[in-house]
Amino acid sequence: MCGIVAYLGERNAYEIIIKGLKRLEYRGYDSAGIALATDNQIKLYKRQGKVSDLETYTVGKDLTGGTGIGHTRWATHGEPTDNNAHPHLSFDGSLSLIHNGVIENYSSLKQELISKGHEFRSETDSEVVIHFIEDIRRNNNCDLDEAVRLALTKIVGAYAIVIIDQNDPDLLIAARKSSPLVIGVGKGEYFIASDATPIIEYTKEVVYLNDHEIAVIRKDGLKLKNIEDVPTNPYIQTIDIELEAIEKGGFKHFMLKEIFEQPKSISDSMRGRLIAAKGHLVLGGIREYVNKLVNADRIIIIACGTSWHAGLVAEYFFEEWCRVPVEVEYASEFRYRNPVIRESDVIIAISQSGETADTLAAIELAKSVGAIIFGVVNVVGSSIARATHEGAYIHAGPEIGVASTKAFTAQVTVLSMIALVVAYKKGTISETKYHELLTELEIIPEKVETALKLDQKSKIIADRFKTATNFLYLGRGYNFPVALEGALKLKEISYIHAEGYPAAEMKHGPIALIDEEMPVVFIATKDSSYDKIISNIQEVKARKGKVIAIISKGDVLIPKIADYILEVPITHEALMPLVSVIPLQLLSYYIADLRGCNVDQPRNLAKSVTVE
Repeated sequence: MCGIVAYLGERNAYEIIIKGLKRLEYRGYDSAGIALATDNQIKLYKRQGKVSDLETYTVGKDLTGGTGIGHTRWATHGEPTDNNAHPHLSFDGSLSLIHNGVIENYSSLKQELISKGHEFRSETDSEVVIHFIEDIRRNNNCDLDEAVRLALTKIVGAYAIVIIDQNDPDLLIAARKSSPLVIGVGKGEYFIASDATPIIEYTKEVVYLNDHEIAVIRKDGLKLKNIEDVPTNPYIQTIDIELEAIEKGGFKHFMLKEIFEQPKSISDSMRGRLIAAKGHLVLGGIREYVNKLVNADRIIIIACGTSWHAGLVAEYFFEEWCRVPVEVEYASEFRYRNPVIRESDVIIAISQSGETADTLAAIELAKSVGAIIFGVVNVVGSSIARATHEGAYIHAGPEIGVASTKAFTAQVTVLSMIALVVAYKKGTISETKYHELLTELEIIPEKVETALKLDQKSKIIADRFKTATNFLYLGRGYNFPVALEGALKLKEISYIHAEGYPAAEMKHGPIALIDEEMPVVFIATKDSSYDKIISNIQEVKARKGKVIAIISKGDVLIPKIADYILEVPITHEALMPLVSVIPLQLLSYYIADLRGCNVDQPRNLAKSVTVE
């Protein structure tokens, strides 16, 4: 949600910022803007719509200057309009701010400022922040960084902010709390962004701001302090992302590219961790606290969206292999229902971005009562990676498409490895089954590669159902979460209403929806529920529903009754979600593309949900 880019240096700030905003379009947004600080003035340009609309608007404008801030806004307070777009100006126009997050006490601050004569140009909480900072600086006659610090001691909520000053154009002030911000360190220049994708073209050296830290940046150096005014030392890290990883590489959309990257991303998630021939499975990131997992009386998995579906698959792993009860919770609900968390419980938090606000809040609640938290995230250095006691990166590489694909399969892979490590240490899995699963897991990328050959067949089926208004997805056992994930993918990017259910639950309500217009997708691979799901297919056919079946290679029964089939390689039942989800991703992609939808940037959605 929302994107931040800022620059200070000798280059043209506008060119760097506009390119950076394009790199952040995947985050989801509805307006964009840029402010440049030069020669005692702030040049402000902002527009509702896409970055391309902003770029068109700025043609012929004065875009000179080496200091600037840019933003893509996902509306929270106020509709998407030019006035509500960022950056925002202070009341006297001398300061400009961009902000990600939500300010919870903005209303009371705004009323106080109005009583002092301030007038506001927007409906946003963000504009209140820069007016408040200006008011503090004027009343306290202090430097800008001190005014920012004092303001942040009074502000309640989440924020990542960057500020420029027309009277000091060689200065950037940045700060964060519960919203990511990264500073790229160059030679006599600095880059700021909400994630590393706009930065890697210029430098690999970065500093991730911590909560409550304030950065004071000039060309000759970077200084950090916290809101208690205590200096902190910048920790410079080298990021391991190549520019090619955030380009489309010849694919029409990032989503399609990422679907086809899954053989590699799954392999990368196992690299250095699993060598089946030696019975070797080691996850260094959970080594210190692994006995907490082994001895846990209960595991609670917290996540949102696609990550929640990965958690549902993991529930089967841990219960079957480790014989420990598991609860999979929506992070957004977990913190609000006074959950029972015991000392013997272990929390596993799953998030692609590592910045999901609801999941972070749930983590903090669980930590406050002494729980041990394991993180499963993709983005190195992210907030959840730092907030958890231990965990494992999924190493899927940058995922730009808003609808998650390769992160899901990498999460399931890493969660399966964690469960196998715990089961082996507990002795709840036989040697034979343990080695069988290691061997099968190691060759899963080859089977995913085979499943990707369904690309054109999926496109043909998509063309048949691109005008459908409803879909039903049904699966049993390990494939039930896959049904949920397939339905989510379709509704996210094609805007077709879709629901996932356990196949046996169809008779308890959803069967009323089935008629000759209703496409029903069955994940019907050969497993312990195979005979039962054939019965469910026959129930749909008896009501003239259109059946699309994901089946195991060599199946001779289901092709006789299904209208359309997509055949995937045979694998172990527990690992089938890694294979069976592939045709569902392809089907969703092609339906959305054929409908003319913006696949990578679906309406109203954001890649990283950093507000509640």
